[in-house]
Amino acid sequence: MRARLARPRTYLTGGCALLLLALPFYLDRFWLQAGLFAMAAAIGATGLNLLTGATGQLSMGHAFFLAVGAYGYCAFAGAPSGDTDGLGLPGWLAAVLAVLLAGAAGGLFSPIAGRLKGAYLGIATLALIFIGQHVLFNAEGLTGGANGRDVPVLSLFGLRFDDSELTVASVPFGAAEKLWYLGLVLILGCALFARGVLRGRPGRAMNAIRDHRIAAGVLGVPVARYRAGVFVLSSMYAGLAGVLLALVFQRTVPDYFGMVLSLEYLAMIVIGGLGSVAGAVVGAAFVSLLPQLLTRYSDSLPLVSAPGTGGVAPGEAARYLYGAAVVAAVLFLPGGLVQLAARRSRKTPQEDA
Repeated sequence: MRARLARPRTYLTGGCALLLLALPFYLDRFWLQAGLFAMAAAIGATGLNLLTGATGQLSMGHAFFLAVGAYGYCAFAGAPSGDTDGLGLPGWLAAVLAVLLAGAAGGLFSPIAGRLKGAYLGIATLALIFIGQHVLFNAEGLTGGANGRDVPVLSLFGLRFDDSELTVASVPFGAAEKLWYLGLVLILGCALFARGVLRGRPGRAMNAIRDHRIAAGVLGVPVARYRAGVFVLSSMYAGLAGVLLALVFQRTVPDYFGMVLSLEYLAMIVIGGLGSVAGAVVGAAFVSLLPQLLTRYSDSLPLVSAPGTGGVAPGEAARYLYGAAVVAAVLFLPGGLVQLAARRSRKTPQEDA
């Protein structure tokens, strides 16, 4: 029975993998960038799901660590100029250092994260957003101020992830096509690592802390240490997502890394499914792709108008829709969208029997 169930699932997984590998040969730049935004969001949402979904720690400051990753990469990889500072390091090294910098920032806050819980931690992490916004707008030498700063091109093994000419199977590959495969590698590695954490001893300890903190402490789980460690890990995931976002945007802007972004990440994990890696990916795709789809097809959708023409803008309509999706998920699907697939897999053996 299990073999018959596993075989179609294997075929489906392989088919999806081949489809993702082939998409850059057929999609235009808009859809590739939309997919890259979803990949970056999925990486950040996976980290937040480890913290909030698996450990039960509410964080409202996720956007701060995305900003640390994005601007950290720019500062490490950018060459010093008249307006902005930089170290001019190789792109791959700058990306690694930016992720470590985000983890270090999370480590500085981890003593607080290890001792607070629930709304108290949420309010404390909310302060990170205000601190981050103040720094981003005023440290013009590092961030470029309100206008932001250009993102240096990533170079890896001699391959530059820019629009320089590269032809594969008679198809010209630009920055979006090259970053697509980089994004696939990153999201696969992050998802597998998070899945291993959740299925191992750390995951059981995290779930115990989420479900009953006192009982977990009695059983010998170092609650404060686990909370602090997961907070650092979540910060590093956010830093990596920030680096990928910066490479896709090609320019960092302080306004993007505000409170709304943190709320969107919370919406991702609630809609997709708390405590699930697949749920983080599904929720990230839903929340990140919806505004872009509404913008793309605003001319043919009722009640949605093109940006700047009055009426309900695509971004506002998207927030209404995934706000309604959060309410629907809380009321009818506490396990998120992935619960639908789980229900389907449980019904299949009964149907075969």
